[in-house]
Amino acid sequence: MSAASGMAVLAVDAAPNPWFSSSWVVDNWDTIMPLLIQHVRLTVVSVLIGAVIAFPLALLARRSRFLTGPVLGLSTLVYTIPSLAMFAFLAPFTGLSETTVAVGLVLYSLVILVRNFLAGLQAVPADAVEAARGMGYGPGRLLAKVEIPLALPSIMAGLRIATVSTVALVTVGVVVGQGGLGQIIIVNGFSANYYRPPIVFGTLACVVLALIADQLLALLERVLTPWNRTPTAGRRAAATPAETVEVAA
Repeated sequence: MSAASGMAVLAVDAAPNPWFSSSWVVDNWDTIMPLLIQHVRLTVVSVLIGAVIAFPLALLARRSRFLTGPVLGLSTLVYTIPSLAMFAFLAPFTGLSETTVAVGLVLYSLVILVRNFLAGLQAVPADAVEAARGMGYGPGRLLAKVEIPLALPSIMAGLRIATVSTVALVTVGVVVGQGGLGQIIIVNGFSANYYRPPIVFGTLACVVLALIADQLLALLERVLTPWNRTPTAGRRAAATPAETVEVAA
């Protein structure tokens, strides 16, 4: 009887811990919104900087074959470093700031971006390049008018994968107090006696954010590569890459 009474008291005194609570979201929206904005900002900035660094590296690896191995190997080596260790290593140099998280995310994005950018450039048909050179295209014009358009499917695929991966990795930035939605999951959830609403909300928000980013990039890819769309019955939906390049010329 005594044991049963004790269990009843515990059940009454225990704080409710539902899987989801809309009231918690409403009550904490002023805290959630800045962290959501930070999450988006870190993702966008990191992927953009990563792309700016990755493209020249991919060009270098494509044009100097003996550098392909070192460039890919170095980016892969960085990716093997655990994210917690990476942020902890960078913190003494860049402080407990967004810069620490952004630097780590940029480095992690390189392994995906460099490989996809390089694959796209290497897949450009040699006959298309030779035809453009025969028309008097210089290196810069050749790259802008022929090679980049033909490499766009692989480039966009790399950006999509890197973006989704970065959305997930931002949460680890909580180790330096700059984790975006990760702050909600860890600080408001796991550190608050495993309170479920912030854990579930933060996790779902990350998933939704990744899906939205992926679909936006997929839409951008469709706009930039009309020749890559599925042909309709009896005709093609758009011109082929080579035809598009010739028209653009």
